[in-house]
Amino acid sequence: MKKLNFILLLGTLSLPILGFGQDTLSISKKEIWQKASEKNRQIKMAQQDYKSAQADYRQSNSLFLPNITASHTAISTTNPLMAFGSKLNQEILTASDFNLALLNNPVKTQNFATKIEVLQPLINMDGFYGRQAAKAKMDAFALQTERSKEYLELELNKAFMELQLAYKAVSVLEKASATADANMKLIKNYYEQGILQKTDLLSVQLRVNEIKNQWQYAKSNVQNASDYLGFLLNEEMSNKIYKPVESLENTILIENATTQLSNNRKDIQAMDKSSEAYRKMLQSTKMNFLPRLNAFGSYELYDQTLFGTNAKGYLVGAQLSWNVFDGYKSIGKMEKSKADFQKATLENQEYKAKSQLELNKTNRQLKDAENKVNLSKLALEQSQEAYRIRSNRFTQGLEKTTDLLQSETQMSQKELEFLQAVFEYNFTKEYLQFLTK
Repeated sequence: MKKLNFILLLGTLSLPILGFGQDTLSISKKEIWQKASEKNRQIKMAQQDYKSAQADYRQSNSLFLPNITASHTAISTTNPLMAFGSKLNQEILTASDFNLALLNNPVKTQNFATKIEVLQPLINMDGFYGRQAAKAKMDAFALQTERSKEYLELELNKAFMELQLAYKAVSVLEKASATADANMKLIKNYYEQGILQKTDLLSVQLRVNEIKNQWQYAKSNVQNASDYLGFLLNEEMSNKIYKPVESLENTILIENATTQLSNNRKDIQAMDKSSEAYRKMLQSTKMNFLPRLNAFGSYELYDQTLFGTNAKGYLVGAQLSWNVFDGYKSIGKMEKSKADFQKATLENQEYKAKSQLELNKTNRQLKDAENKVNLSKLALEQSQEAYRIRSNRFTQGLEKTTDLLQSETQMSQKELEFLQAVFEYNFTKEYLQFLTK
């Protein structure tokens, strides 16, 4: 879980200075989810993974449905067996065809055959369990797609709050800049009256320039946050910038922590379905050692001319086949499936353990974030009061310029720290809700 450090807002990143000359687009928290659910690339890729698994499952319909093929074959032959058989199929044999000379040395014979074949599986236990494995895999991808949507919602909320924080930082630095300008005006007046030295004036000028520089970097962070939000929404952001309709919350709502991992979480269910798919595949490989029963049939048309239908016939039957030994292939395949199933089981257990570990860690982070908000709020109030006192004493000539500047700097810093703490708490709470869905 990344944290947006308020120091970034103070300009420690070497980014180009950007202004607010771009087109400003207002956007609400509700609106971003509506856009992302339709256009986000990660969601689209997850949906394609599901469609691929769904196609694999549909292929298993061949376990119940017949395989039907149609063909038309044309031959011209002087082969004794083929020539005799072709005439027999065409039902044109005569007594003269049994002449030994013609049987051994037939003249060129043409045969055109139209054939419709039907193969119908009856009992294929390995295919039955393979179909169940494909169904479990499809269900796993469906659940994973839903989890991807939940993660996208979390990432969108985070990006939106980062954008709110970036705008709030700009507002704080604007206020700090106005305060610095007021101090600059006051100290310049004192300098002109000979009350203060030039070093005091230079110190204030330096502080004013620092704030303006930080202000420009904060504007750049607004652009960065807008670009990332645009990336999640799959929108072109050239010469555009987002502005949140809702402002950043400066309060927190305390909620009771959830300590138990939910088995109803979509990714947990997806892992269970994945393990089930491997288990079914293992059962399928075991069923390879059992015999298979399939029915077959054909309807045939023969003639001496293309697409002719003078002679007709049909064939129906059933076949019980048993692959007794295939050179250790089936045994090796079963051992591989067993290893894959055991690995999937261990991965499932590890994933759940890591998820519980992450949940416990996030609960502690939420408590730490709550304490940080309370302490930073107290520090902000104290810094504001300290600045008020020093400002009054400075106008009375009882405080040094450096003390006033230090107090003013500290006040701005504490306000940014407080906003950062509120952001961290609210996002940690969102992340905790994501972990317990």
